[in-house]
Amino acid sequence: MRVLLVEDDEMIGRSLREALAGQGWSVDWVKDGELAQSALADGDYACMLLDLGLPKVDGVEVLRKARARGDTTPVLVLTARDGLDDRVAGLDLGADDYLLKPYELRELLARMRAVIRRRDGAAHSVIGTPGVQLDLTTREVLVQGERSQLSAREFSLLHALLERPGAILSREQLENRIYGWGEEVSSNAVDVLIHGMRRKLGAETIRNVRGLGWRVAADAQAAGAAA
Repeated sequence: MRVLLVEDDEMIGRSLREALAGQGWSVDWVKDGELAQSALADGDYACMLLDLGLPKVDGVEVLRKARARGDTTPVLVLTARDGLDDRVAGLDLGADDYLLKPYELRELLARMRAVIRRRDGAAHSVIGTPGVQLDLTTREVLVQGERSQLSAREFSLLHALLERPGAILSREQLENRIYGWGEEVSSNAVDVLIHGMRRKLGAETIRNVRGLGWRVAADAQAAGAAA
């Protein structure tokens, strides 16, 4: 999945980008508030990791403007500001969670999963339909009770489809969810990815809607009927 990292400290930003990439995330990294606003307006992110002490536009203002225009991207604030007033202000403006620097990667990843689950309306780590379920913690898929491990990009693609089972996502929408800046994307990359997942999970798990895109049926019965 794609995450927007907003961090002006070069060492922290580089280290965090590498750590998240090692966990299978596609990371778009910007270093000031103006670039954060542009990226958030143009991108489709699973969440944003937002520092508050930013050049040009402060992180609090980035958050305020994003929520004012109706952007619902989950926001996890990462900051050295440990004052209660700062935390309260950020949460009141629409931050989903707060993590003080320095922090452990495991806790950061757990909090990222939590804010994404809440955005998806899930109280626990498994989302999906009766027939196809995705475990956000283990990155495994369950199809009719059978577990399979997913690659990072397979996980990102299936997560996008299972956020709204039955909804059709176009090639462009899926590419935006899977690939970050600077990643080369061939014209048939999504097709190849879905072909491999069908071989792994079953041909009817992900259905093509000719000329529009792909979807996962809203329930197991729908999947069976479409077969």
